[in-house]
Formats: sequence, C-alpha cells, structure tokens
Amino acid sequence: MNKMLSKIWLALIALAFFVSCSQQNAQQTLTLQGRTMGTTYHLTLIAQSELLEQSKIQSEVDAILEDVNDKMSTYRPNSELSLLNQNLSTDPVGLSADTAKVIGQAIELGELTQGALDITVGPLVNLWGFGPDGRPNKVPSFEKIEQVKTHVGLDKIQLDGSLIRKADPKVYIDLSSIAKGFGVDQVADYLESIGINNYLVEIGGEMRLNGQKADGSQWRIAIEKPVSFDRAVQQVIEPGDAALATSGDYRNYFEQDGVRFSHTIDPTTFKPINHKLVSVSVIAPSCMEADGLATALNVMGPEKAFDFAKKHDLAVYLVVKSDSGFDVLFTEQFKPYMK
Repeated sequence: MNKMLSKIWLALIALAFFVSCSQQNAQQTLTLQGRTMGTTYHLTLIAQSELLEQSKIQSEVDAILEDVNDKMSTYRPNSELSLLNQNLSTDPVGLSADTAKVIGQAIELGELTQGALDITVGPLVNLWGFGPDGRPNKVPSFEKIEQVKTHVGLDKIQLDGSLIRKADPKVYIDLSSIAKGFGVDQVADYLESIGINNYLVEIGGEMRLNGQKADGSQWRIAIEKPVSFDRAVQQVIEPGDAALATSGDYRNYFEQDGVRFSHTIDPTTFKPINHKLVSVSVIAPSCMEADGLATALNVMGPEKAFDFAKKHDLAVYLVVKSDSGFDVLFTEQFKPYMK
C-alpha cells in the first residue's frame, strides 16, 4: 500500500511540475495601437508573459516612430529631411545613418524601375496638393507644372555614404513612398531584439509578420478590395515571415469637374497617375523594399507593372479596373501565399 501511495504521490508531483512548466511557457497575446506618420499603427505580439511589458514596449515603439518622423517627415519643418529640403546649397550635407539608408534604398529602386520611383517628385506632390500645404483650389496650370518639373529627377542628387549633394539647390525630397515601410522594419527589428519573434506590425496598411499566432496558426491577411465607399476583402493571404505593402489610389484622391486625381504622381508625366491599375500588393523580405516597389509598380500601370514583376521574380498581386468590376493579375511568386 505504501508503494502505491508513493507512486501516486510522485505522479502528482510530476503532473504539478508539468502544469507549472506549461503555464510558465504559455504564449500570451498583447495588442498595441497608436498614431504616427499621419495614420495609425497596430501591433499584435505573442510571447511569454514576462516579455510583454506593455508600457515599456509601447513607449519604445512610440520613440522609434517619433525618431523616424523627426528624420524623414516633410510635415515637420525641423525634421532632418525638411532642413535638407530648405538648404539651397549644392555642397555635400551629412545625413544620419537611417536617412542615408532610406534614401539609398529609394535611389536603388528608382534606378531599377527606370524612374518609376522618384523621391525628388516632392515639388509635384506639393503642387498637386498632396503635401504638407494641402490641396490647391484648382488643378495646377501647364506653365506651373513646366516650371516645377525642372527641379525633379534622380540625377539631381548624389549620395556617397552618408553624404548627399543636390546638383539643383531647389531639389525637394519626399520619402513618403518608402519611409513608412522603414518605420515598420524598425519596430519589427526592435521586437526581435527583445526576444519577441511572433508578431504582426502594421502602419497604415504596410506590415511585417513573423512567427505564428498564439494558437500556432499562420498569420492571415486580407488584401482590401479597392473601393472607396466600403471595406471588403479582395484576397486572403498567408505571407509567412515577410513584409507586405499595398499601394492604391482608391483612398487618397480628390475630384474636380468629375475627374479623379490620385495622390500618386507619375514622374514621367508630372501628373497624377491615370490608368486602370487600382491596387498593387508586394511581398518582400523588408517592408521598406515592399513599400517602395508597390509605389513604383502603381506608377507603371498594369501591363508594365506585371511585366516588370515577372522579369524580376517579384511576389506581386495586381487589381485592375475592368468593365465588369475588377480583374486580378498575380505572379507565380505570389501564388503560394494565396489562401
């Protein structure tokens, strides 16, 4: 009888130890949200409870995003980028490592896309009313566009390490097509640095994902149907450990005399894009790359964008307006993510 009691006692101890370990290793979920870059951010984090210090993580994330804004916002007159734009010298100017990295990536993507991504398009963004000064009362005149476009072009800036030189003192750089993606990457890198490897980081629709949800399932993301009057799902995907960025003109635009003017400016026509490609989604290793590519492909239009994506083996999903509603195009590299 004593031996039997001993076995039961040992079994209870083992069970208690197992339960204790299970509770200790249990994954908890923490969600955070806030505002940044003129939009909102949302984080979903899964980790052991001792890693999920809400106030500390929220504070660090806000500080990271404030730092990105202080460096790259055109809406802050004293940001690093704004001071560079105000500088009318053609002498080399030193940049922070972060700003140099983002400008360097933007130049690289700009050259790859043959100018479809052009961060010097800022004066035209402002002229058409999508910059810090807000929208004009009327569409800019031909003469005004001709005057402003002389200061646009990637050939008007040279980056050498952390030094940048403007060949034209009136060059104005706008990083809104890529800085948001960089901010997502910065937050994701911070989370991994503190041991959180299961997360979803989203800023204004651009996101980076890693690991799994608390129940062990994969992250599932809905690509939005490109309609301005409602929220509907176009396609559900599982990106895995990657970044996703979507570019479209169905949310940010203005209309005048029945004509819609997109916030995305085509650097080759110096006007808002005007074609049937309404939404571009790109999956890439970094959100900065995905963000920049999504903008460039959106500028290209459906045929050129699809051909470019296939040529460069990109995971791309395009939504094209048609007489019957919307058609979709996607590359072979995107197909494995579709569910």
